[in-house]
Amino acid sequence: MPAVQHAIHKSGDIAQALHTHYNAHARTLPWRSPPGRGFANPYHVWLSEIMLQQTTVAAVGAYFQKFTQTWPDFAALAAADDADVMAAWAGLGYYARARNVLKCARVVVAEYEGRLPQTEAALLKLPGIGPYTAAAIAAIAFGQRAVVVDANVERVVSRLFAISAPLPQSKPLIRAAMDSITPDTQSGDFAQAMMDLGAGICSVRAPSCPACPLAFACDAMRSGNPEAYPAKTPKAAKPQRTGNAYWIERDGQLWLVRRADKGLLAGMRALPDDQWTARLDGHATPPVRANWHKLPVQVSHVFTHFSLLLDIAVTAWPAGADDPGDGIWWPLKSLDKAGLPTLFRKAIEAVLNAGERV
Repeated sequence: MPAVQHAIHKSGDIAQALHTHYNAHARTLPWRSPPGRGFANPYHVWLSEIMLQQTTVAAVGAYFQKFTQTWPDFAALAAADDADVMAAWAGLGYYARARNVLKCARVVVAEYEGRLPQTEAALLKLPGIGPYTAAAIAAIAFGQRAVVVDANVERVVSRLFAISAPLPQSKPLIRAAMDSITPDTQSGDFAQAMMDLGAGICSVRAPSCPACPLAFACDAMRSGNPEAYPAKTPKAAKPQRTGNAYWIERDGQLWLVRRADKGLLAGMRALPDDQWTARLDGHATPPVRANWHKLPVQVSHVFTHFSLLLDIAVTAWPAGADDPGDGIWWPLKSLDKAGLPTLFRKAIEAVLNAGERV
């Protein structure tokens, strides 16, 4: 890997300028400790970092508040019922994170007396914690010097050093550059300040360079085209899958099933479907024999690796008949409490809006 060429202006001045700006302009977030107020609660840092993976700050706030009110520490979360946690996570997406949250909490309680380990190496051994999350926790919660690089930091550093190699190939160069400017002390505040800079001033489009505390050091700004950084390799188009969901209604109740413990949306309540996956279309065979009526609506949803078009069929289940398999009858009036993932919430909304349930 070619070495990052550090210009003369890449010095401790960057950390000092950024700390000064952060002290005055730090975002107020429920999981943060304000600048100069000591380290943040490790449980809060860990939970927020897991929630923020692939998710915006705006989306996470309400979920974080609910989780910390319901399960205020590792011990409480470790003792929680899996279904309750999955239901509380519903709508936040990337549900493997919720399963890893439970696994991690239980490991922390069983092996670390309910307290997170403080080093990156130890944190990396815990479920759901990768290199970025381990570095962020070590720096922000424990004051360890760690090189913290998220998407916002990638953008800021790419512009500071005018790193022209495209992502993801440039990740090692970006990390080396971030390492070169990360201070030995207050690296947690430095990391959060870099994140704030990328989330605000150093935005993807139309960055506010005149307001940037690091304008004096930015090679991309001097080039006159900061938006050219970071360069990105074009993404391949996501495959399009098709499938069906099935609405079974009886006496004001809807039949819900629990998805398998492994795979997409694992362990969550859902409408029955025809076993579509990221690799295969659904087989279009209903889960039970009934008088099915296909609705003239489709639901579209984008997952990480594919897009899905979902058709919906509805039926009325006879009173007194055996249940249509393994599942639960859920009152239509309280579907908001079922903890359904976003895809199936969309499907339910489509059925209710169509007005052709049974």
